[in-house]
Amino acid sequence: MKYTIIDTGYFYADGGAMFGPIPKTAWRRRYPSSKSNICVLATRTLLIETDDGRVLLIDNGAGTKQPDALRHYCFFDCVDLEEELLKRGIRLEAVTDVILTHLHFDHCGYTTRRVEGSDKIIPTFPNATHWVSQKQWDNCLHPTPLEEDSYFTENIQPVADAGLLRLIDEETAIHPSVRLKLYDGHTPGQIVPYIQMDEETLVFVGDVIPIAASLSPKWISAYDTHPLTSYYEKVRLLDEAVRERQTIIFCHDAYTPMCRVKKTGRFYTKCNG
Repeated sequence: MKYTIIDTGYFYADGGAMFGPIPKTAWRRRYPSSKSNICVLATRTLLIETDDGRVLLIDNGAGTKQPDALRHYCFFDCVDLEEELLKRGIRLEAVTDVILTHLHFDHCGYTTRRVEGSDKIIPTFPNATHWVSQKQWDNCLHPTPLEEDSYFTENIQPVADAGLLRLIDEETAIHPSVRLKLYDGHTPGQIVPYIQMDEETLVFVGDVIPIAASLSPKWISAYDTHPLTSYYEKVRLLDEAVRERQTIIFCHDAYTPMCRVKKTGRFYTKCNG
């Protein structure tokens, strides 16, 4: 097993939105921001190459299909994921599995691409099984008013039309070393992949815990549609991470890609050991 973290780009987000009810006097000590409260966030992809020939991608960033719709986020330093994979000797056709934590645009935009010189949109990874939760698929097709601007069906519908979509509604092992768990809160049915390496377990936590500063269960983003559910789901995930000494990979933290976690009393913090 081999894993590679790829940052597909960065964007700007409002600190008030990222930290919800937490005052800036508290969160500014944990995450940098500009004077106008703007934070830099990453869009992170995890590449897994298994010893039996599987090539898995977890999330894939915002892509390039919706520049006008996403202009307010001011994406910068974006990379072409195809080029990044080719640097590692991997063609798009060689990807066997795409795992999407959820279907918000900043996690699945590269799942499809526009054919050059036309309006046709096709799957980027034509031979891959695309893993999505049933809850998240339903939510994408029929979003609540709070999430309708976060979904672009063109990011995923061509995959379904091509017969490449696989929906799950419970914890699922897709490989002896890769299992997918489900978490609610930020949005229904988020997939959190657990990857068993030789000596550690990697947990790609997606927007269950988007950045290291959000390790505190009560530090919940204003983007979370069900904050109280987010709290309990974070505690569930973190208690296991502490108990099993798992390594957490953050999808949006521009400064801390990964860490282990320790618990002192009711508090969870980064652990360097």
